[in-house]
Amino acid sequence: MSKIEELKEKVLKAQQEGDIASLYVLESDAHEFLEDEDLEGFYANILDLALEKLTSTLESHRQMDMNEVQDFATLRALYEYAIEHYHVGKLQDASALFEVLSGLSQDEKFSKAMKLHQIAATEGLDIDNFLDKIADIESTQRLGTFYISEFSKEAQKLLDNA
Repeated sequence: MSKIEELKEKVLKAQQEGDIASLYVLESDAHEFLEDEDLEGFYANILDLALEKLTSTLESHRQMDMNEVQDFATLRALYEYAIEHYHVGKLQDASALFEVLSGLSQDEKFSKAMKLHQIAATEGLDIDNFLDKIADIESTQRLGTFYISEFSKEAQKLLDNA
């Protein structure tokens, strides 16, 4: 079996099991072996699974736990989806997604960070200005979080004005 066939088999198994975390483990191989169209499908499947898990979580009236691998992977996928909306200038959609994310996790730091993302998008701050003026990318990278978790002093001004 070729590497591509092996990868596709692993991806299919993870999708059938609703295992977003395993799909993220396969991500670097997907980039190496899949064509652009298949790679888009790969990420679309992650998003579909994340949206299913979001629906299930909301229906069961529970919050996601960052220490639970599937919840962590789901929050990551939904965050990437929100950031994608923010990146293409869909500020209202991004704001709504960040608002949902802010209430979705038990993790207080994540929730506060999503609230700040939401306020920035609601206030019409485009992503470039958000990254340049509000986010502290270096500190976030040092922490290794999948989301922008550290912010500049300008962030407090944004919160004060909200």
